Amino acid sequence: MPMDFARRRAALAALPHGVDAVLVTNPVNVRYLTGLDSSNAAVLVRADGSARLATDSRYIDKTRGLDVEVVEATDVAGELAAKGVGIEAGHMTVAVYNRLGDGLIALEPLVERLRMVKDEEEIELLRTACAISDQAFADIQDRIRPGVTEREVARVLEARMVELGADRPAFESIVAAGENGAVPHHAPTDRELRAGDLVTLDFGALYRGYHADMTRTVALGHVDGWQREVYDLVREAQRAGREAVRPGAGAGDVDAASRSLIAEAGHAEHFRHGLGHGVGLEIHEEPFLGPSRTGRLEDRVPITVEPGVYLPGRGGVRIEDTLVTREGGSELLTKTTKELLVL
Repeated sequence: MPMDFARRRAALAALPHGVDAVLVTNPVNVRYLTGLDSSNAAVLVRADGSARLATDSRYIDKTRGLDVEVVEATDVAGELAAKGVGIEAGHMTVAVYNRLGDGLIALEPLVERLRMVKDEEEIELLRTACAISDQAFADIQDRIRPGVTEREVARVLEARMVELGADRPAFESIVAAGENGAVPHHAPTDRELRAGDLVTLDFGALYRGYHADMTRTVALGHVDGWQREVYDLVREAQRAGREAVRPGAGAGDVDAASRSLIAEAGHAEHFRHGLGHGVGLEIHEEPFLGPSRTGRLEDRVPITVEPGVYLPGRGGVRIEDTLVTREGGSELLTKTTKELLVL
C-alpha cells in the first residue's frame, strides 16, 4: 500500500502555525513527509502544501519517483532557509540557527503531532513488525535455558527477527535474568541463565521503518511463590491498562488503570517508569502514558502498555504489548500469550 505523502504535507500546511512555510530538518520527519530515508535532508513545506526537498549527492538517486521538487545541496537547511520560515525548534541546533541568520521563526512540534495518528498503511507495517517479533520469540524459546548467557539469547532473538524479514532489531534487545530483572533497561551481559530464574525479554522488529515493541517474562524450570505472586499482579495490571486504551481516554487515566493495582498491592515504589509510549518511525514517540501526562488518545494511535514490578536484588517482571486505539477499544498487535511460560 503506497504512502500518501502529499496528504501528510497538506495536513502540515493546514495546521495553525502562522507562517507561510515550514522548514523540516528532523530526518524522521523528512521521511514521514517525503518518503526519503537519509541522514542529511530537509524539506520546505509551503502554505499550499507544495514542497521542496534538499539532500546531498549520496541520496539523490533515492529521490527519483518522489512527488516533490528536489535540489542537490550539502547544506540542506541553508539551501531552503529564508526569512519568515518556521523551523523545528526542537531539532535545529543553535549553531545552525545562528549561521542561518535572523528571521527564522521557532515552532512547537508540528510533524510529531501529525505522526501520532497513523495511516492504515502505517498500521499494516506495524502489524507486520509485531508479527515478526511474536514469531521470533516463539521460535527461540528452546534457546532460553540454563547455561546460556543473556547476550547469547539476545543475539539469537535478534538474528531470528532478521531471518523472518525484519530490517533489523528495532532497538538493542533487553535480556535480564534473575536479579538483573530488577533493572528496567538492563543491558545483556555474560551472566548465565539458571534454573529458578525469571527472565525478562524486551525486544521488537524494525520493518520498513516501523518499530515493534514487546516484553515477556518467562520462568526457567520452576516458579517460586513470590515470583508467581508478582507475575500475576503485573499481568492483571497490564490487562487493566490494555482495557483502558481507547479513543478519548486520558493519558494519565490509562496509566492509573495499571498503576493503581500495583500500588494497592504494596509495590508502588517498585514501578517508577511510565506505563507506555507511542511507536512508529521511532521506538519512543508521542503520546506518552504516565501519572503526570495530559492529553487524550485519538483513533489509530499505536501505544505500548508495559507495567512492571522490580524488586532490587531479587528480580522483576514486565509485560508489554503494542496496541492501536480503535473506535470502541483497541487492536492488539503483539499476540503472544501473557500466561507465565515455564521453560
